[in-house]
Amino acid sequence: MNLSKLKESRLRKNFQKMLINLPEVSPASMGIIKTVGVLTTDEISSQIDFKKEIELVFGLRHSKIYSFRKFDKNDSISYKHFSEKDINWQGHFVQPNIKVFLEEPFDLLIGFFGNNHLYLEKAVMFSAASFKVGLTGVNPKLYSLEIKETTYQIQSFLKELKRYLEILKKVKN
Repeated sequence: MNLSKLKESRLRKNFQKMLINLPEVSPASMGIIKTVGVLTTDEISSQIDFKKEIELVFGLRHSKIYSFRKFDKNDSISYKHFSEKDINWQGHFVQPNIKVFLEEPFDLLIGFFGNNHLYLEKAVMFSAASFKVGLTGVNPKLYSLEIKETTYQIQSFLKELKRYLEILKKVKN
């Protein structure tokens, strides 16, 4: 077993322990949504222009996207990407750019990834966002709201999300 597999195994065990202590449903803030953060994979973010889609559906320009990509020593440090190397053995994010992103108190955080993904789920868990939304089937303990959709249907996901947010009075009609 190589070190990266051992590290991932340890992080997964640590993550499962932390999940047990999370409340079943996150408390929802009552404020109007003005800022949006998106956590996704590099594959998805290279196919979808999240900033444009969020601006079209919500009319918001304050959105930030952060993507997970597998570590490659040829890749430079980016303010838009993080990798498994940006998390230490204790499960803490060590790269300053992702730490700043996670500490930002977004009004809405969208976890847009379709399968269980240890590093993205950990990022969602550590995020300071007040309202977290994700796709169904990933991890219900992380989100205030889950929407059943595929990762390739961003327009229908955002329209459905807007409908729920209007019901919760978090966006204007």
